Amino acid sequence: MRPRACLAVFAAVLSTPALAQDAALVIGNENYRNASDIAAADDALDAADALETAGFVLRKGADLTAPAMQALLGEHYGDTARPGRSVILLAGHFVHAGPETWLVATGADRPTLASIDAAGLSLSTVLAIAAERPGGALVLLGTEERRIDLGRGLASGIGPVDVPQGVTLIEGDAATVAAFADDLVGMRGRTMAELVADAGGLRARGYIGAFAPFLPVPDDAAAPAPAAPAAADGEQAFWTATQAIGTRAAYEAYLDRFPGGAHADAAKAALSRLDDPAAQAEAAEAALNLTRDQRRDVQRNLSILAIDPKGIDGVFGPGSRRAIATWQTRAGYDGTGFLTARQIAVLADEADTRAAELEAEAAARKAEQDRQDRLYWDQTGAAGDEAGLRAYVKKYPDGLFAELAQERLSVFESERRTEAEATDRVAWDTAQKYDTVQVYQNYLEAHPDGAFVEEARRRIAAMSETPDQEAARKRAEAQEAALNLNPVMRSLIEQRLAALGLKPGAADGTFDDDTRRAIRRYQQARGLPVTGYLNQQTVARVLVDSL
Repeated sequence: MRPRACLAVFAAVLSTPALAQDAALVIGNENYRNASDIAAADDALDAADALETAGFVLRKGADLTAPAMQALLGEHYGDTARPGRSVILLAGHFVHAGPETWLVATGADRPTLASIDAAGLSLSTVLAIAAERPGGALVLLGTEERRIDLGRGLASGIGPVDVPQGVTLIEGDAATVAAFADDLVGMRGRTMAELVADAGGLRARGYIGAFAPFLPVPDDAAAPAPAAPAAADGEQAFWTATQAIGTRAAYEAYLDRFPGGAHADAAKAALSRLDDPAAQAEAAEAALNLTRDQRRDVQRNLSILAIDPKGIDGVFGPGSRRAIATWQTRAGYDGTGFLTARQIAVLADEADTRAAELEAEAAARKAEQDRQDRLYWDQTGAAGDEAGLRAYVKKYPDGLFAELAQERLSVFESERRTEAEATDRVAWDTAQKYDTVQVYQNYLEAHPDGAFVEEARRRIAAMSETPDQEAARKRAEAQEAALNLNPVMRSLIEQRLAALGLKPGAADGTFDDDTRRAIRRYQQARGLPVTGYLNQQTVARVLVDSL
């Protein structure tokens, strides 16, 4: 027998009651120990009675623990071993994290992301079971906006659910959802598209088929066949249903029935995409509906793992795709460049672990640097003489005692100023005002024996760059400019540096000398290239360190 898509099999299955077995699962969690009650959750059980009367094998329960919900789901899964329709109605408090959503057990006590699997029922598991009956599976979720105490990592409500092909998901107010389920049996003969159209106040997603009734009228097999539509209309209806289901069997069934049809090329192209692992991976990631912030998190996590995504901008361009593929290969996955929900979670865990390791390494490195800094201070600047202070500042221009050393050196300069001749002092003041290599050279030529000769030479040495140093500085400046950091982000980075005790000056979004010194100190402590300018890796580390 040649393969047929669900759209051709539905009617055949539904017309053979000896082979089909309809099954329903209804859970109504109303009375919560550590959350407000869901007042209409018990209405779901009334709807269960109507489904049981209509011939569904029914599993139901109220105010259940997580193990009880999971056991009931297991029983329902056993009921779906044969073909038929499935109705799953869940009412109560829902929570979510990323693409996953859970129905919370009534006894849950401030569940966290780490404990929710033991305190709730996973919606992805429910949908996977429903997906085994494509085109004949209806999942109903009812809830109310009421208080629930949650721990870290969870948010209340139903999240961005990835609905499998062939499954219809309807969600909304618990009372409205229960009323819809109660009326379902009375709407036999209507397609899912017609049922959804009448679901006022409810949100429908997934398979919205217009090809066959979800619940056929009794004696459907004996009823006279309707008149065949015009060929073009029939093909279009078939194609619409084929696209809604989107499986290999659906496209093969279309081509079998309409080998030269208007949509034959599109059906063949769809089959090619289904055979292409890269296309499948791309479609799977697209179904996650990642927000721009979630994409930034992925890019930041890759940066923490020393894999360059070429930007932390929330846009997955070629650089990000290559970085994702690199990480996937390293982690033992196929290097498709497109992520699954599981891979995103694993990447985040790896980045968190590496961030903690980097911070520990940075703390140890900084402790050793500070020890050597203090030791050299004790050997040089602590005595307070100018030579010692100069030696310290030369070796540790951004050191622990750099500000103190500069203050003490200013005293020596002030003393020399007092002793200097008036013309010498005026010339030196002018040189300091313009603070360029040329004006300091002019000072040396005009006052070779002046009181500030040594200071002028030191300033020239500090301000002069070799060609390599100039090129390195310009590269660092260009890298920072390419980040396109807005004033808010620049101010945030200054705040984070200040919180780490690095004294970047005012958090005003302007990177002055104090800010540059703080950045250099941060880079030095973290083992990053010390430039005083931001690059992608430094920004990622600053943001992670602050958390």
